[in-house]
Amino acid sequence: MAHNLLGLLKVKIVRGIDLVVRDVNSSDPYVVLKLESNKLKTRVVKSSVNPEWNEDLTLSVSDPTKPLMIHVYDKDTFSADDPMGDAEVDIEPFMESVKMKYEFVTEGAIIQKLTPSRKNCFAEESTIRWINGKLEQDMILRLRNVESGELELKLTWTDLSKCQSLE
Repeated sequence: MAHNLLGLLKVKIVRGIDLVVRDVNSSDPYVVLKLESNKLKTRVVKSSVNPEWNEDLTLSVSDPTKPLMIHVYDKDTFSADDPMGDAEVDIEPFMESVKMKYEFVTEGAIIQKLTPSRKNCFAEESTIRWINGKLEQDMILRLRNVESGELELKLTWTDLSKCQSLE
C-alpha cells in the first residue's frame, strides 16, 4: 500500500460549535476521522457543547477520490457512545490544488474558494491558501443527521516526495 502513497493530510480539529446535548445538560464529545483505511480520534472533552480540541490528526492519502468522513460522538461510560452528527469532506479540490506548481505564489494567496452547497457540508465559504510554503484549507462544517452543531477544521498537506530521507 505504501508504494502508492501520495502524501499526508494533517487535519487540525479546532473546535465544535453548538453541539447537541446528549447527557443530562451537556455532552462529552470526541471526533473520529476516517479516510480510506485510516481511522483516528481526538481526546474526549468533558461537559461541553462548544469543545476546543486544537488537536492535529495525520492521515495517509493514497486515493484522493475517497472522502474524509467525520463523526462526532458523546462518550458514555456505561452504554454505547451516542452519535452527535457527522460530515463528509470531498478532498479532491484540495488535492487538485496540491498538484499545482507554486514557485511564484505570494504568502497568503487564495488558491481556491469553495462555497456551501447541497453537495457539501460547508457552513460558510472555505478557502485553500498558500501559508508558510504549504497549502492550508480552513473550513467550518455543518454536521448532518443531528439537530445542531458545527465543526471547525484546518487541512494541511505534506508532500512525501519533498521530504528528505533519514540516512
